[in-house]
Amino acid sequence: MAAGKEIRGKIKSVENTKKITKAMEMVAASKMRKAQDRMRAARPYSEKIRTIASNLSQANPEYTHPFMVKQEGSKTVGIIVVTTDKGLCGGMNTNVLRLVTNKMREVEGQGKKVEAVAIGNKGLGFLHRIGAKVVSQAVQLGDTPHLDKLIGPVKVLLDAYQEGRLDAVYLCYTKFINTMKQEPMMEQLLPLSADRLSVDKGNMSWDYIYEPDAQTVIDDLLVRYVEALIYQGVAENMASEQSARMVAMKAASDNAGNVISELKLVYNKTRQAAITKELSEIVAGAAAV
Repeated sequence: MAAGKEIRGKIKSVENTKKITKAMEMVAASKMRKAQDRMRAARPYSEKIRTIASNLSQANPEYTHPFMVKQEGSKTVGIIVVTTDKGLCGGMNTNVLRLVTNKMREVEGQGKKVEAVAIGNKGLGFLHRIGAKVVSQAVQLGDTPHLDKLIGPVKVLLDAYQEGRLDAVYLCYTKFINTMKQEPMMEQLLPLSADRLSVDKGNMSWDYIYEPDAQTVIDDLLVRYVEALIYQGVAENMASEQSARMVAMKAASDNAGNVISELKLVYNKTRQAAITKELSEIVAGAAAV
């Protein structure tokens, strides 16, 4: 029964794997609910400040912030890549990194260079492997994003844009649609993109009264605008990560159950064949006597 013993070992091994994937599925489901609540709570603020910033771009204040001016002289583009710190979440990171790769090829095809900020271990490792220039990074963010860990690395690109060393800054992350669907997104962070400039435009001409002065208000507002979009992107990415991991671990548990059933069937057939062979030998021996 050497073959039977080997099959029993395989069954035991797959059962242990199934226990691990089932536990990971339950942990991901628990974290997913918290991540979704956090992401949904941040969405209204993010959308509102995006609308205000878009309306502000249509106003005619006496002060224009550099974030609202398109830079033409530079030959460099900044990309903020948001990925996960851990794996086992299906093809989520692969889809985002494919989008980043396509964007980098497009930018390099225009004769420009790319500077990247990596948020998450998976994106950082990928950017190093392809030889991209990584100017800053933020890893090991945990299950809850904190602005103080995010703004520092991203500020490198924001300052470079403000100084005129970057043409544009893009934010790439995974947007949470529902538990079964997550969509990779590439959004233009700076300058304000054309689709955002048209928000609430209609037939109205927007202008504001600034207190104490336009420069102070606009500087603070656009800093909050950038912070809100980055935080929202990371929150969406974390919700997508837990959802993708839960689905991936459920699929792994189901596959492990199928493998166990097939191995048990093979084991029973092997055991039955061995018993039949022994009975045949006994019968043959008795007939010979």
